[in-house]
Amino acid sequence: MAQTLEVLEHHDPTGEEIVYRYPQSGSAEIKLGAQLVVHEAQEAVLYRDGKALDVFGPGRHTLSTQNIPLLTKLLSLPFGGTSPFRVAVVFVNKRTFIDQKWGTREPVVFRDSELGMVRLRAFGVYAYRIEDSQLFVNTVVGSQGLFETVRLQDFYRDVIVSRLNDLLGETLKTIFDLPKYYDELATASKARVAEDFAKYGVDLADFYINSITPPDEVQEKMDERSAMGAVGDMNTYMQFKAAQAIQDAAKGGAGGEGGGAASAGMGLGLGAGFGAMMPGMITNAMQQAQQGGGGAAPVAAAAGAAAVAGSFCSECGKGVPAGGKFCPSCGHPQTGGGCSSCGHPVPDGSKFCPHCGTKQE
Repeated sequence: MAQTLEVLEHHDPTGEEIVYRYPQSGSAEIKLGAQLVVHEAQEAVLYRDGKALDVFGPGRHTLSTQNIPLLTKLLSLPFGGTSPFRVAVVFVNKRTFIDQKWGTREPVVFRDSELGMVRLRAFGVYAYRIEDSQLFVNTVVGSQGLFETVRLQDFYRDVIVSRLNDLLGETLKTIFDLPKYYDELATASKARVAEDFAKYGVDLADFYINSITPPDEVQEKMDERSAMGAVGDMNTYMQFKAAQAIQDAAKGGAGGEGGGAASAGMGLGLGAGFGAMMPGMITNAMQQAQQGGGGAAPVAAAAGAAAVAGSFCSECGKGVPAGGKFCPSCGHPQTGGGCSSCGHPVPDGSKFCPHCGTKQE
């Protein structure tokens, strides 16, 4: 049915419309002298006889069509009452569409110089506006009556992720350097993506990278690696943990028969493990003493080795040198004495050393 329109204008109630076609399907008969009202942040593309004639900016415009009421009625008779002079107006929203989100649908593979092959996820935001209304309508919208931002989200997201993948492979060596390169990566990505947007008449106003992260399981491994770095020397740490565990087991032995049995079993296991560690501990201490050639550090190392070769104080748990009758740390008397010949501990009441057989006085 033919339409007679005198004033053409459009208001976007949602704020998400990019293009609105008037009328939404086909074309209309517009009288000569009809008024076209274009609001701020809008442009209107006038199509007559299926061809884009002009682009109108904000303001009121008088349309010069060939539809003169009386003449059009006569000319429409051979065309079944439809005027051959058809017109359509396409309103284009020129505002900047902000807070447009992008992100990877699936983690992408990245060759890291330190971690090997890792999968990365990236997220961010961007903003764009229509720069060339006629080019955008002709290349993207076509004859659609309504075109909103959601129609472009998937396409733009795929373009951004594709360009970012290339950029990461060319410029980044390890994800540990990412925090100091976010701005540089965003600037370089914007320069590449802007070319893809421009060929459709779209201007990429802003582009930001919020995060580039590996999956959760990779992050857990990275946390473990950081924890190991905080520990420092692993041998020293294991020695400290073993001595601490033995002391805890000794304290737990006073918890009754069941607790004593459990502590005894634990003590056997820890003692076996600690016994395997003792030769290495003594060797390291002696090597440090020989290399140091004197000074406080070698003396302390030798004292530590002597303490390990002896026993532990039953009161404070600190090392007691072989043959020592009192703890050098707390002064607590030690059970039994030492052999006058070899220095090994001799139980009270023993007449001979159980280690070398020397008669005890």
